[in-house]
Amino acid sequence: MRRFSSPSSTRRFPWLSAFWKFARPHTVIGTSLSAVGLMIMALAHSHSSIPLLELAGTLAGVLLACLCGNLYIVGLNQLEDVAIDRVNKPHLPLASGEFTQRQGQIIVAVTGLLALGLSAGQGWFLIATVWSSLLIGTAYSLPPIRLKRFPVWAALCIFSVRGAIVNLGLFLHFNQRLGNPPQIPATVWVLTLFVVVFTVAIAIFKDIPDLEGDRRYQISTFTVQLGAQTVFRLALGLLTVCYLGMLAAIFLPGLNLVWLGVSHLLLLGWLWWRSAQVDLGSKAEVARFYQLIWKLFFLEYLLFPLICLLG
Repeated sequence: MRRFSSPSSTRRFPWLSAFWKFARPHTVIGTSLSAVGLMIMALAHSHSSIPLLELAGTLAGVLLACLCGNLYIVGLNQLEDVAIDRVNKPHLPLASGEFTQRQGQIIVAVTGLLALGLSAGQGWFLIATVWSSLLIGTAYSLPPIRLKRFPVWAALCIFSVRGAIVNLGLFLHFNQRLGNPPQIPATVWVLTLFVVVFTVAIAIFKDIPDLEGDRRYQISTFTVQLGAQTVFRLALGLLTVCYLGMLAAIFLPGLNLVWLGVSHLLLLGWLWWRSAQVDLGSKAEVARFYQLIWKLFFLEYLLFPLICLLG
């Protein structure tokens, strides 16, 4: 099964390799690219400028706080799902025994505290973004609330954080650091809406390869309730809405219309071509398609800010 591979340095140091897997690389990449993309969009809408070194420091501060928060959220989920992961994701370090439960608890506690502390010194918008994300991430995984047991609430947790809170909160933070008023332009709302719907698709699709373990441990996902085929088609439909809906943004000023239309139609065509090759009976093929969806998610945070700059 293909996954986001570990950096070569981690393969020489087993602890780092386990830590990289514990961090869930696709979420690390997604968090990093969202921060970079939203900073670029803030710059594209700004009439002021700050020194490059100060800008780099602002981005570094955001990345440190957000990545620590990201590690807390995914780590807490693994701590609570060890038995399930031994069925669904046996490569993860707690499920495989590379990390002990105590090591996982220490990493989660330290990164959670770091996320709170690092964001606290950088302004109210970042505090609101990071602290609310951690609160929702805790409610998602931790008993007795454990919202991941309920498919609608689980999806709501994922798209509210990845879609609304991160996009709006980080843009407002970067906008404030550039000395601009706390306003959200139409292009940021367009990206936010795209990501909200996209993360709904991710939230329901991610459980398709986990059907066996979720059913065994009575985690009521949409896949368990509706079946893999129905959820696959639903996720593909939502992703199609994302790309076709983006074409409506051609009426907004400040966008390169040619790049916007051509790029999103090509990506939609590629997505449908790949979807026709997926055998839902093969867990490996489903997992590869899931990683493709994440790569398209990453790409949007590079593509749409570039379209704004070219506009």
